[in-house]
Amino acid sequence: MGRWLPMPARARHLGMRNADLARVFRDLAAYLEMDGIPFKPRAYEKAAQAIERHDEPLVELYRRGGVKALRTVPGVGASMAAKLEELLTTGHCAAHDAYRRRMPVDLQGLLAVEGIGPKAVKTLWEELGIRTVADLAAAARAGRIRALPHFGEKSEQKILQGLAFVAATSGRHLLCDVLEPVEALVRRLHAVPGVTRVVVAGSIRRRRETVGDADLLAVARSPEAVMRAFCEAPDVATVLSHGETRSSVRLVTGLQVDLRVVPERSFGAALLYFTGSKAHNVVLRQLAIKRGLKLNEYGLFRGSRAIAGATEEGCYEALGLPWIPPELRENRGEVEAAQGGHLPDLIAHGTLRGDLQIQTDWTDGADSIETMARAAKALGLEYIAITDHTRGLAMTGGCDEAKLRKQRAAIEAVNARLGGIRVLCGAEVNIDRNGGLDLDDATLASLDFVGIAVHSHFHLPRAEQTRRIVRAMQHPHADVLFHPTGRILLRREAYDVDIDAIIAAARETGMALELDAMPDRLDLRDEHLRKAVAAGVPIVIDSDAHAAAHIGYGERYGIDQARRGWVRAADVLNTRPLAAFLAALRRRRTTGPVATRRGAGRQRVASRPHA
Repeated sequence: MGRWLPMPARARHLGMRNADLARVFRDLAAYLEMDGIPFKPRAYEKAAQAIERHDEPLVELYRRGGVKALRTVPGVGASMAAKLEELLTTGHCAAHDAYRRRMPVDLQGLLAVEGIGPKAVKTLWEELGIRTVADLAAAARAGRIRALPHFGEKSEQKILQGLAFVAATSGRHLLCDVLEPVEALVRRLHAVPGVTRVVVAGSIRRRRETVGDADLLAVARSPEAVMRAFCEAPDVATVLSHGETRSSVRLVTGLQVDLRVVPERSFGAALLYFTGSKAHNVVLRQLAIKRGLKLNEYGLFRGSRAIAGATEEGCYEALGLPWIPPELRENRGEVEAAQGGHLPDLIAHGTLRGDLQIQTDWTDGADSIETMARAAKALGLEYIAITDHTRGLAMTGGCDEAKLRKQRAAIEAVNARLGGIRVLCGAEVNIDRNGGLDLDDATLASLDFVGIAVHSHFHLPRAEQTRRIVRAMQHPHADVLFHPTGRILLRREAYDVDIDAIIAAARETGMALELDAMPDRLDLRDEHLRKAVAAGVPIVIDSDAHAAAHIGYGERYGIDQARRGWVRAADVLNTRPLAAFLAALRRRRTTGPVATRRGAGRQRVASRPHA
């Protein structure tokens, strides 16, 4: 067992979460960039990402093994580990405090506005005294920003658009950020004597990509004991209300959580009602009325007699419907599909066999090729593709042709010594403004797998952006369009692109579209996935892993998003074994309307020894 290290009372009281630590490191990255210091900002960004997604609270890691244990976090060296130790033992970081005294601004708030980077924050502070998002909005509306060096009227308009996006998403939380604290609450309540059920309802159960609050339902012999345990939970910052069968709290993360204790006989009806969506519930209530019934959170009634309510299945059955998976309950035709017996056989957890977007320490990832391969193998995957960025992304140390040749040798060496998983040679190839790819055709043809992606020029007009992407999709060596709309949840809107045209181009060219399962992307969104599947376009579900801890994202978040998009396992290429996956690529390369311009170089992939 590890050594337990005593910590000052203040640090124990602070209970700094990984997200808090990561936020400090992101601040430091921004401050370093403001000062024009090379390389270090990117290093702190990578460390922040690794800290935030680490699978164990760093406070526990430190308690077990001290500063030496902190250095096991990917990207965290001696200097960074010392800063983490300082934060965990004092609640402060001297370097961070010094920067904040020098520039007392709401750094994260300002950086959340698209179009505002660290150097822009510095200029806005020094020239206009802007400290907060409210200050920024007032200056932009007054037309004061356009006069600053390197800004102009277009920049000011972009800032105003970014401010509108921030306002629209205020109060929302990423699904990935709420799952851990909510699941911890569920475990705490399950441990209360007399509790027989605790479940998560609401938009979390429907696996919405962002949520406004959380709903918990419980069945218990003693509601008072459950409510007390709920309101006294360690993560609770404020008790908003405390009643006999319903209480509401706000967690330290800012998330509001409501708990209701319901009787066993009403549990199914309550779960149905509080899972939602409201629009889905309205349709169900209308169905009930047509049958002479009344549906509410207490049950399904004929007059005053309850005919269902203990289970969701019973409620649906009494309405003449099969049970509808929560991910589909958005009133987008799921009730009609259920009535007609056409509900899709949704992709299930545990069906992914491969991961086709993985970055390593050859560019902007935190871990080595072998570390990523071993992590994927431990999760049961059969194959992965290493898809480091290409030279168009100079800030990531993107790969050129020579670097990719060296990487192939490294991948082959890993394959030679690591059994039970196959590592494919790939790349995440940058799409330039005109739709060209930033590697030569010979190198692209030599790769086992080619993903293409937009990483710049996000604000092109819709028609130009669409033409650019479609042109790249027509390249004879492109396999999958990565994160097709470029959105970053709660931070950046999708670029303006005709998604129907992209789906049509994918169908014409035989390309697949990616569902990027990085939890702040989840790109494609659910409606787009459904359109793609309806058009017969294949999907791949990838983690977009930049560290070994990310590789599980395809399973944890990607599957849920796919289910929301009515996706079946048969629609997803990387549910297939490696040979079948490569055979599917080969069939698309040698058939269809684009075979004449795609076929020749494509068959070489499947004929390689490791395929």
